[in-house]
Amino acid sequence: MIKIDREALLQTGRETLRLEREALEALEARLDEPFVEACRLLLACRGRIVVSGMGKSGIIGKKIAATLASTGSPALFLHPAEGSHGDLGMLTRDDLLLALSNSGETVELLAILPVVKRLGVPLIALTGNADSTLARRAEVHLDCAVAREACPLNLAPTASTTAALAMGDALAMALLTARGFSADDFALSHPGGALGRRLLLRVEDLMRRGEQLPRVGLHTPLHEAILEISSKGMGMTTVVDEQDRLLGIFTDGDLRRAFAEQQDLWGRSMVDFYRPHPLCIAADALAAEAMARMEAERVSVLLVVDADGRLDGVISMHDLLRAGVA
Repeated sequence: MIKIDREALLQTGRETLRLEREALEALEARLDEPFVEACRLLLACRGRIVVSGMGKSGIIGKKIAATLASTGSPALFLHPAEGSHGDLGMLTRDDLLLALSNSGETVELLAILPVVKRLGVPLIALTGNADSTLARRAEVHLDCAVAREACPLNLAPTASTTAALAMGDALAMALLTARGFSADDFALSHPGGALGRRLLLRVEDLMRRGEQLPRVGLHTPLHEAILEISSKGMGMTTVVDEQDRLLGIFTDGDLRRAFAEQQDLWGRSMVDFYRPHPLCIAADALAAEAMARMEAERVSVLLVVDADGRLDGVISMHDLLRAGVA
């Protein structure tokens, strides 16, 4: 049975984090012209950035390819061993190869270099050995060397893979900035999940329209307005003029307040009770913005009007929650 030594576990964990932090600090200090040249090559690539690596470097390479692809730089991962058995067919003359190898002597990567060179595909190498074969054959070498691995045996790839991953992120973010990649661009490659809903869904995609909208006129009797609120199930009704321009709102809360004040309600109309200048939002606003405004203003609905002030729709907190906007 393994004896649990709390202090030893914490010490090892902290030592690991310290060594990896120091590796990243050293990497930052070395970032210079080769990084700029690598970015220039990547931005000039007319095809795809093909990322390749074996073992742990391959795992890091897959993540780098995914980050590049999701931030405006078309990329894919090529397994170098599979590349020697047919998958090199996915590499075209318009592509660029980004190869990862801590030693710079990975046999599977070196085996595909003759084809890469024959195609005239630019090569960027991320290695921990500037004198390695891979580094020497690359147009640009990015030095990701670390003083030692965080592994107590100095064997398992730890600090070196962290450095390579961070370098990949640095490249992706530099390219994103250079391309002027926006939040809207990001949303197009992330349509699924909560992130996609927050970045893509707009008020017009969720708002209620037409016959779903509760609406009454300025001189609509109070009892008819109450029926409109009940039938549309939104806890309120909009008040509009003859041209459907929004004048205000009347909610079930306004009704309760009128009763609480013991007003004489018989025979009275909306002109006596409606509230002008209700909270509105544009149809093309993000649904996430609507959610934020409702939470800030502590309301459950926002009214949507067009450029001429006409009622265009209503969006409720329930609509947003049902769509997964949170």
